[in-house]
Amino acid sequence: MGEKVVAGGFDLSDRQRYRRKLQQCLEGLGRLLEERRFDRPKNLMGLEIELNLAGADGMPRMMNAEVLERISSGDFQTELGQFNLEVNIVPHRLSGRVLDQLAEELRTGLGYADRKAGEVSAEIVMIGILPTLSQKDLVSANLSEVDRYMLLNDQIMAARGEEITLDIEGVERLRYTSGSIAPEAACTSVQLHLQVTPRRFAAVWNAAQAVSALQIAVGANSPFLFGRELWRESRPPLFLQATDTRPPEIKAQGVRPRTWFGERWIDSAYDLFEENLNYFPALLPICGEQDPLRVLDDGGIPSLQELVLHNGTVYRWNRPVYEVSEGVPHLRVENRVLPAGPTVTDVIANAAFYYGLVRALAEEPRPVWSRLSFAEAAANFDTACRHGIDATLRWPRPGRSAVVAELPAVQLVRDELLPLAAAGLDAWGVEPADRDLYLGVIEERCRRRVNGASWQTATFHRALDGGLERHAALAATTRRYCELMRSGEPVHTWPVGCPD
Repeated sequence: MGEKVVAGGFDLSDRQRYRRKLQQCLEGLGRLLEERRFDRPKNLMGLEIELNLAGADGMPRMMNAEVLERISSGDFQTELGQFNLEVNIVPHRLSGRVLDQLAEELRTGLGYADRKAGEVSAEIVMIGILPTLSQKDLVSANLSEVDRYMLLNDQIMAARGEEITLDIEGVERLRYTSGSIAPEAACTSVQLHLQVTPRRFAAVWNAAQAVSALQIAVGANSPFLFGRELWRESRPPLFLQATDTRPPEIKAQGVRPRTWFGERWIDSAYDLFEENLNYFPALLPICGEQDPLRVLDDGGIPSLQELVLHNGTVYRWNRPVYEVSEGVPHLRVENRVLPAGPTVTDVIANAAFYYGLVRALAEEPRPVWSRLSFAEAAANFDTACRHGIDATLRWPRPGRSAVVAELPAVQLVRDELLPLAAAGLDAWGVEPADRDLYLGVIEERCRRRVNGASWQTATFHRALDGGLERHAALAATTRRYCELMRSGEPVHTWPVGCPD
C-alpha cells in the first residue's frame, strides 16, 4: 500500500474515472507483456518483516512513532497498528552466500532497532500474533497516525456498512465485533519477493500457491488471539475477516473476499491483475495524471499507478507485483504466507525452503499443479493453518500415475520436498554450506515436530499446569519467547516452559 494518500472522501465520479483508468492500465500491462518490454532475469529476491513492539512485561507498546524517530532509518517504516513496525531488506541476488548475508543484515538491523526501542522501554518482537494483545489494544485509536491507514479503514468500513465480525473456531472459539480494521494489525508476517520474467511468472506463482500449505505447516507461529487458543496459524482467518468488505448477505451470494487464496491455476500474470479488476471494487479510487496508453504510444514505460494501488488492496497470499525500476518494468511474486519469527535463523530457513522449493517445482517437466487440483491446494492451506506441524496434506505421488495421497506434512517435507528445495537452491547457485545449514533447520523442525506455534502452546499449557491463570500464563509465555528469540537459537532447540 505504500502510496502517500491524503485522507478525504470520494464521490461517484471518482469511482467511475478510476474504473476507466484501471481498464487503461490493464490494457497497458497487456501491451507491455505482448511487446516483451520487461526486465531481463536478474535472480533478485527481497524480504520484508513486520514486527511488534512490547514492554518487558510482554504487553504491547503503542509507540511506533517514537521508536521510528529514534531508529531514524529508511529501512524501518510504520505499519497498521501503533505497536507495529516493518523492516525492509534491499534486494539481493539469489546466489552464493546470500542466505548468510541476509541473516547478518537482519541481525544487525534488528539489533540496532531493538536498542533504540529500549530507549523508550520497548523491545522488538518477531512473532505472528503477539499473545498478550487484548480487545482494548485493537481499536481505531491505536491505528498508526498515517493518512493511508485512516482512509483505508474508513473505506473498508463504509463498503461493509456494519461492524466487522470475527468468528474463529479452533482449539477454542473466539467471537468478537470491531468497529474498525484494527484487528488486522495483530497479523505480522514475512513477505518474500522474487523477481521473475513474464514467461516464468505463471509457473512460479502456481508453485508458490502449491507450497503455501507446506510453508505454514513448518513455519506456523500464531496460535493465540485475545487470550484464546485458535488455529496453529491464526493470521489467515483473522486477516480474511478483519479486511472483509462483505456483509453476511453478500457473502452468502458467493462474492469473493479481499483476502483470497484464489480459485484457479493461472497461465499469465495478466490473469491475476484482470481478476483483481473484475472481482473487487476500488477501495481507494485515487487517480494520477499519467495516461498509460499515451505513454506507451510515445515509447515510454507507464507506472500503471492505479493498477498498482488497486492491487495493494487485494490481499492474495501470493500477490503479483508490477514495478518500474530505473525506467524498466518488472514483475514479482510476493509471498505473504509466513508469520514473522521466531528468530532470524528461522526466518532465513523458511526463506531458503521457499526459494529452493519454488525453483524446483516451477521447473519440473510434469508440474505439481497438473496433478493436484486447485481446490486440493486451497484445502491444504486451510488444513495447515488449523493444525500446523501436525497437519496431514494431500500431495501427488511420484511416478506416472495421477494418484494424490494424504501424508503427514513432516513426512512429505523430510522425504520429498527438502531434497527438491536443496536442488532448487543449487540451481540458484546458493553456497552448499548455507543450503545445508538452513534446510537443516527445517529438517530438525520436522524430526522433532516443533515450530513456533507448537512451542508457544506447549509453554502456555505448562504455565497453566504450574498454577498461573490464563492472562499471566500468556504473559509469561511471551516474556520467555522474547528471551529465547534474543538468544538467536532456532525454535526447535528451545526448551518448553518458563523457568521462573
